[in-house]
Amino acid sequence: MGKIAYIFPGQGAQKAGMGKDFYENSSLSREIYEKSSDLLGFSMEELCFEENDRLDITEYTQAALVTTSVAMLAEIEKMGFQPDVAAGLSLGEYCALVSCKAMTFEDAVKVVRQRGILMQEAVPVGEGAMAAVLGMTADQIDQVVNGIDGVEVANYNCPGQIVISGKTDSVEKACAALKEAGAKRTVPLKVSGPFHSSMLKTAGQKLGEVLEPVKLSDHSIPYVTNVTADYVEGTDQIKDLLVRQVSSSVRWQQSVENMIAAGVDRFVEIGPGKTLASFVKKISREVSVYNVNTWDSLEGLGEYLGR
Repeated sequence: MGKIAYIFPGQGAQKAGMGKDFYENSSLSREIYEKSSDLLGFSMEELCFEENDRLDITEYTQAALVTTSVAMLAEIEKMGFQPDVAAGLSLGEYCALVSCKAMTFEDAVKVVRQRGILMQEAVPVGEGAMAAVLGMTADQIDQVVNGIDGVEVANYNCPGQIVISGKTDSVEKACAALKEAGAKRTVPLKVSGPFHSSMLKTAGQKLGEVLEPVKLSDHSIPYVTNVTADYVEGTDQIKDLLVRQVSSSVRWQQSVENMIAAGVDRFVEIGPGKTLASFVKKISREVSVYNVNTWDSLEGLGEYLGR
């Protein structure tokens, strides 16, 4: 039997009501939400469980998603399961660090709260944009984008779905050029900034100051970083990678391919939605994915993991 990877979704997976069934059924999960509220000074339960206009605002979204995914993880850990490796898409990398015991939940949620604020404030509204490009290979997109100033690839999600980011006019210019070069569609994303582009380098540098006092622990379970798509086993690189991640491309497809090459054949997506499961299935048909996103989904986890 092959290896198991825990994977955690990033921004965009959030939805009102996420994690509420875990809060209602698990004292461990409830403790995570309550701890998050105490640490951040606002009601995480209200933010995650009730319809509101803050959940989609970056400075709140990031803490809400990390809290929810870790609340689900807590119950999985109680069942005695453990992965061979962990990874997360962008923001989800912090959940991966918590699952590997490299970073405490308390530190992770405080850091991503500041990360969200820094990313939100990095570029004035309207000056940056992102767009998904459908129906082209990464190499084809690179060839077009590399010739246009002010735009770059933000996410290598899976075959046929790449995201570009940068200055608004440059992204619009790139979308037109990509359509001419054969893209099926380009879809503007509803985001508040040009995430994972060089326009956020200053935000990354400021995040480094936030990370400076955070104590990291040695972790026996490795994680795969977005920046290089490589396995990270020691703690010495982690802070620098998290700083670079803010303005670097998210190499999700490459991350999954490297995990598969290392023997992973079962992925468990932990958190709201099924976005990463969709990506993994497009990357390889030789592996499987199980989603833990509702309380009821825990029931089949043991069978999936072979227990």
